[in-house]
Amino acid sequence: MSEKKVLILNQKQIQQKIERIAYQILEDNLEEKELVVAGILTRGFTIAKRLKSVLDKISSIKVTLMSIELDKDSHHLQASADVPLKEVENQAVILVDDVFNSGRTLVYGLGYFLNIPLKKIRTVVLVDRSHRRFPVAPDYTGLQLATVLKEHVLVVLDSPGEEDAVYLTWAASK
Repeated sequence: MSEKKVLILNQKQIQQKIERIAYQILEDNLEEKELVVAGILTRGFTIAKRLKSVLDKISSIKVTLMSIELDKDSHHLQASADVPLKEVENQAVILVDDVFNSGRTLVYGLGYFLNIPLKKIRTVVLVDRSHRRFPVAPDYTGLQLATVLKEHVLVVLDSPGEEDAVYLTWAASK
């Protein structure tokens, strides 16, 4: 069996989606002086860095970048971050991931912040596949894509020798 691959978003389109999301975040947080943009490693953090870059250009809001490492295969929340939770208390947090599939990763990401007081928390995904198994949905989405479970969304960001892109892939018989 070989793998089929169709380009869904090219590098320019990815950047346009990120810029649009940054403006939506700004609109939703005009009253804030500070924001925390927390990206789930690895591609969610790459998107978070790009969101921070755009937000820095279009607003005077102080944006703190945070990376969150989750054990996505664990049946219990196991997470760590490069910024202590105490430093994000009583702030608005934007949690970022690349692809929303079942919702497990976002639920784990949200769970990381459950035991501290926050002003609000919002979620961002570049691609929403809408195969929800958990009662969570992204607040900001770059692209909503109807897929079947056998298809996979591949996000390529900052890969040496490859241009940033989003592909829809699936196994195809010969």
